[in-house]
Amino acid sequence: MAAGAQPAKGSGRAQSVVLELCTVRRTHLLDITALVNRAVADSCVFEGVCHMFVPHTTAGIVINESADPDVARDIESTLERLVPHDANYKHAEGNSDAHVKSALVGVSLSVPIEDGVVALGRWQGIFFCEFDGPRPRKVRLRIVPDPA
Repeated sequence: MAAGAQPAKGSGRAQSVVLELCTVRRTHLLDITALVNRAVADSCVFEGVCHMFVPHTTAGIVINESADPDVARDIESTLERLVPHDANYKHAEGNSDAHVKSALVGVSLSVPIEDGVVALGRWQGIFFCEFDGPRPRKVRLRIVPDPA
């Protein structure tokens, strides 16, 4: 598409994109908003929905404030206090807390696409939530245009 050109509303077909991430801490809320918006822009979908899915049992995805990085750190520390790593869990792999945190946060989101970007609120961002890192991870996107 030429620079400055905008796709027609509802143009294109549904597209699948896999974001590949690397987390750097055991518990890490990683802002992926820019990566999602880049995938949406590359899809040329101007109006539609972006579905996001985390195919891991010890990670999740959430929308929250991205303007102040202390919010993500507060969420990380609060989840650690609520679901500590060293509690008396039955699961033998040593990452039961990560499974519980993933279940609490959830592994999928759907966000409208408006004017070629995900339609988040002013202070909102999309965060990949790592609970058993650091490690490479994936987020699967399905970008679906509105019908023409």
